Amino acid sequence: VQLQASGGGLVQAGGSLRLSCAASGRTLSTYVMGWFRQAPGKEREFVALITRSGGIAYNEDSVKGRFTISRDNAKNTVYLQMNSLKPEDTAVYYCAADRHYSTTYYRTSGYDYWGQGTLVTVSS
Repeated sequence: VQLQASGGGLVQAGGSLRLSCAASGRTLSTYVMGWFRQAPGKEREFVALITRSGGIAYNEDSVKGRFTISRDNAKNTVYLQMNSLKPEDTAVYYCAADRHYSTTYYRTSGYDYWGQGTLVTVSS
């Protein structure tokens, strides 16, 4: 499956953005989907997960209550709605996919397929 992330940009603190991850080559509904982010000089960090059956998990320390992951199987797209953005949310955001759920879904090794990333910059 090929993944294309989009929707990043520059936003002021407190603002919102919606990221999209469009899939081609395979039906997205058959994959577990994740969002990760990587800030300059830091490791790639888990943000959110949505399973094939709609189960959801978040990085509760960083984004719980502010970000919402969803999927539209008809459009073969997964979304990440980001509200109340903070400067520390600034990062390149990546979507990822895997055919199987892993108990280590919060690790990058839990995913076989990755999009190219989209940059989110939050100004203070």
